[in-house]
Amino acid sequence: MSNALYKVTFLNHGKVYELYARHVAGSHLWGFNEIGDLVFDVHDGLVVDPTEERLREEFGNTRKLHLPMQSIIRIEEVEKKGQSAIRDAASGESVVTPFPVPGKPR
Repeated sequence: MSNALYKVTFLNHGKVYELYARHVAGSHLWGFNEIGDLVFDVHDGLVVDPTEERLREEFGNTRKLHLPMQSIIRIEEVEKKGQSAIRDAASGESVVTPFPVPGKPR
């Protein structure tokens, strides 16, 4: 079993998603790639990343994603997991905003 880690960047409903997975392969469905064993951060403390939580809500029970080849922007094999993201495809701005901190100007 390989310990490889992949960063998968793809388009979904006008947004760019960045997920991490342990399994990337061609799918048995023609024109699709298979992404499996999604990796999410485990938070034991009080600090919670809202983007990671949103991705876990959306994909937490997913065993395998079958993504159309046209929607995949990039697949990278990486050394360690970085921050997952959801961005607007047109502007590149983060779609999920963190909870505002009291006293911090916007």
